[in-house]
Amino acid sequence: MTTLELSRRRLLQLAAGAALAWQARPWGLRPPTADAQVVPGDPTTVPTLEAFADTLIPGEKRSPTDRAIAGAASGPGAVQAGAIELMNLPAASVGTFLPAIAAALNGRATTYASQNAIVLDPTVSPLVSLDFAQRTTLLVQLLDGTDPDQILWFAVAALAFLAYHTAGHLDTAAAIAAGHPGLAAIGFPAPNADGRWRFPVASYKRALAPKHPRSKRGSPS
Repeated sequence: MTTLELSRRRLLQLAAGAALAWQARPWGLRPPTADAQVVPGDPTTVPTLEAFADTLIPGEKRSPTDRAIAGAASGPGAVQAGAIELMNLPAASVGTFLPAIAAALNGRATTYASQNAIVLDPTVSPLVSLDFAQRTTLLVQLLDGTDPDQILWFAVAALAFLAYHTAGHLDTAAAIAAGHPGLAAIGFPAPNADGRWRFPVASYKRALAPKHPRSKRGSPS
């Protein structure tokens, strides 16, 4: 799927809007009684969500037998950038819904395959069974069409983009030091030696206001 060239601020605005919509809408999905934020290590939920994220920001396979990542691009993509980890972040408030979301995605994939005479591989989840072109077509329908749960797919997609473009599940300085692929791809600047960011040149190439002669550190005047 072609990704839009968004500014970091606009990306965060869109993600925040999707998150608010997620919280506000009375979804039919219901979380299990447990409060755990970790996706079960089953053969369906994690690969399905990885296939979803990889279709949005593709990357290379982790091994020759990797089915979730289609290998449509070289280098790391959304999965390697931590899309699943960010989806499980407690602040994202979707962790307990992820198995139900994966099931819904697989339901859409099954319908898509039936409508297009595609034979699915029963050894993997339906979404994983689709090739990259088929996954892309399906996600275009989910995100750009009239799917009744379109805002749900936008909310989950936003988390994949946030994982890649902001490393929102990690400490930013630590993520840069570890070579986070998304931050490296967008050229996010490294912090100073003390782990803080300082920008001696004003973003508008000028100071926005002169310092008041009576102002001092810690004083609002």
